[in-house]
Amino acid sequence: MYRAEIIANQSVQDDITEALEAAIPGVRYTILPLAHGRGGSNRKLGSTTWPETNFVLFAYVADADVPTVKRIIAAIKNRFADEGITLFLVRAED
Repeated sequence: MYRAEIIANQSVQDDITEALEAAIPGVRYTILPLAHGRGGSNRKLGSTTWPETNFVLFAYVADADVPTVKRIIAAIKNRFADEGITLFLVRAED
């Protein structure tokens, strides 16, 4: 089992959750709807100077679903190349 951590601009939150739900029946996840930070190319601080914000999604996925998660995030990153979408996969203790 893996913990998938997805950090992305709030503008793509629905795209990501809908794709995960369609591809992995019964997927369970938690969303932290407001995340501030600095990525590789810009900041998302919810301020006047840096108005955008991110969200964080955590999901525990079976080993067999990891390629699906990678494929989904790669496809969304391809469609929204400037939204700073990042996926981290961490092996979770069973």
